[in-house]
Amino acid sequence: MNIFRLTGDLSHLAAIVILLLKIWKTRSCAGISGKSQLLFALVFTTRYLDLFTSFISLYNTSMKVIYLACSYATVYLIYLKFKATYDGNHDTFRILWTFSIYLESVAILPQLFMISKTGEAETITTHYLFFLGLYRALYLVNWIWRFYFEGFFDLIAVVAGVVQTILYCDFFYLYITKVLKGKKLSLPA
Repeated sequence: MNIFRLTGDLSHLAAIVILLLKIWKTRSCAGISGKSQLLFALVFTTRYLDLFTSFISLYNTSMKVIYLACSYATVYLIYLKFKATYDGNHDTFRILWTFSIYLESVAILPQLFMISKTGEAETITTHYLFFLGLYRALYLVNWIWRFYFEGFFDLIAVVAGVVQTILYCDFFYLYITKVLKGKKLSLPA
């Protein structure tokens, strides 16, 4: 293990301990986003599911257990123990919608990775991917339209859409230069 990982882990742990101590000592979770803490609990739960399947080291396992326990302790303090001090009226970030937008922007990565590993794709699969990418690119134009003609702008949707469209760019190039000319899509090795 290098010094940067160790100090990074310790800094992360210090942040969590500071938050827990703040909540416990003041007996209040005022100013703390419960939704952020739920997301951290979800992050650690999904990231550390390998606790049940693989052992890397005592340090690694200990840190995973500590992060999980602390994140659930924080959620417990906010939503149960000091519920009366939680300001849900101002904690209005749309978690599930935002999560779905971000997840959609990268959901195509396993498919693109699979094509890059095999080096080729069936024509029907390439058409599917092309139209999926076209949908996202057209939504970028939709957001520009809505901004200029309706005054509507959603930063989260735009950023995620740009990321998703960028992920498709290489595929679009190959699709246009090969598939539309009747050739099978095969990727360089």
